[in-house]
Amino acid sequence: METILIVDDEKNYPPVISAILTDEGYETLTANSGPEALGIIEVSDLDLLVTDMKMPGMDGVELMSRARALDPDLPVIVMTAYGTVEMGLEAMDRGAHSYIWKPFQNQQLILFVKQALALRRVVRENRLLRDELGDRYSFGNIVGKSPAMSEVFDTIQKVAPTDATVLITGESGTGKELVAKSIHFNSPRRDRAFVAVSAAALAESLLESELFGHEKGAFTGAASKKKGRFELADGGTLFLDEIGEITPAVQVKLLRVLQEKVFERVGGEKAISVDIRLIAATNQDLRELMARGRFREDLFYRLNVLPLQLPPLRGRREDIRLLAEHFIKKFSGLRRAGPPVAGVTPGVERLFEDYAWPGNVRELENVMERAIILCSGQNIGVADLPREFRDSVKNTLHVEGIPAAAKLSDALTEVEKAMIIRALRMSGNVQAHAADLLGIAKSGLSQKIKKYGLDKGSRD
Repeated sequence: METILIVDDEKNYPPVISAILTDEGYETLTANSGPEALGIIEVSDLDLLVTDMKMPGMDGVELMSRARALDPDLPVIVMTAYGTVEMGLEAMDRGAHSYIWKPFQNQQLILFVKQALALRRVVRENRLLRDELGDRYSFGNIVGKSPAMSEVFDTIQKVAPTDATVLITGESGTGKELVAKSIHFNSPRRDRAFVAVSAAALAESLLESELFGHEKGAFTGAASKKKGRFELADGGTLFLDEIGEITPAVQVKLLRVLQEKVFERVGGEKAISVDIRLIAATNQDLRELMARGRFREDLFYRLNVLPLQLPPLRGRREDIRLLAEHFIKKFSGLRRAGPPVAGVTPGVERLFEDYAWPGNVRELENVMERAIILCSGQNIGVADLPREFRDSVKNTLHVEGIPAAAKLSDALTEVEKAMIIRALRMSGNVQAHAADLLGIAKSGLSQKIKKYGLDKGSRD
C-alpha cells in the first residue's frame, strides 16, 4: 500500500483529504506544519507528499526542498489558493510534480495523485534496473583470471572514470559490447543512457538516419521527425559497434561530432549539440583499412584515444574452465527435468582446451547452453556436446604454430603426432576409442604410437 503525507496548517483540510485518499486504497499520514511534516518524513517510507503552499514558519516550497534532500525521488503535489498561482508555478520550477487550486474537485485530486504515484513507481523501477545493470556489468562479472584478462580489467578501471573515447578491438565473440557496458556502468555517466548500434546491421542508406536522425520529409518514407542515436544517448554513452563498416560520408559527420559535439539531422539545418561519450568497436584492422583508403586517418586517431585490445579465447585458455562454470550457473534454469548440472567431465575439459574457438566466448556460451539442455546426468560429457561442435573439433587443424620454412613431410609428421596425442587425451588414453576418433584401425594406431614413442595406454 502506498503512503501519502498530507500537510496543511488549516486543520480541517488534512482529515478531509485523508478520507478521500483512504477510500482510494492509500495509506495516509497528516501534519499541520512544515516542521511536523519533516519529523514524519525522517522516520517514514513515503510515496507522495501533498502540501499546502502558504504556511507560517515553513512554506510549501521550503518543505519540498528539505523533503527532497531526504528523498530526492519523492514526488510533491502543491496545493495553492487561486490568488497564488504564481507560487504554484514556482514550486513546479523547483521540482514539484504538479499543483492544484483550492478548492478542488475530489476526482481532480485523485487524478493528480495517481499520476504522481505512477511516476514514483517508474523512477523506482528505473533505479532498480540501473542498479541491476550496474551489478551485471561490474568488473567482477567479466570472467577471467588470465594475465591477458588482468590487463583488460586494469585498462577498464583506468578509462571508466574518464570521458575519453575508447576503441575496443578484438575478434567476433570476444565480448566487446560487454566491456563497453562495463565501462559505462562504472563511469560518472552510469545513470544516463547506454545506446548501442551496430553499423554492420544497417543498410548504408539507413545508417546516417539511424545515427543522426532525420526531419520529416527528408527522404521517401520519412513521415515524421525522428531522433537519432546520438540524441538518444545525450548525457550518456553511445556504443558504435563494427565501426569499420561506416561509409566515408558518415565518417565525415562522425568526425565532426567528435570534434565539435554538434551535428544536423538528415534533411535539417539546425545544429544540435550533444554531450556523449563514444565507445567504438571493431573486429577489423583499421590501419589496414586506412592503407586501402577505406577509413579516414583523422577519424582513426580521434577514435583511438584509449585503445583496448580483447584477447581471443585461444589466447587465454586458462579462463575456459571458469567460463564453462559461469555458463552452467547462467543456464541452470533451462533444465526442466533431471539433476542440476554440476560441471563437465575431464574429457570435455581436455577437448575445450585443445579447440581453437574461432567464435570465442560467444561460441563457448552457445555450446554450453545447448549441452546443458541435452545433458541427462550431473556432468556434461563429450556425447552431450552438439554434434557439429564435435565434428569441428575433430577437423580443427592449427597451422599457426608451424614455421613458414617447414618441409611438408615434417609438418605432416608433427600434425599426425599431435592428433594422436590429442585423441589419446580425449579418449582417456584408451587406444580403441582414440582409433575411432582418428578413423583408423587399432593396429595402425599402435604402430604409430610405437613410432613416435608415445604412452601406449590401454588397448581396450
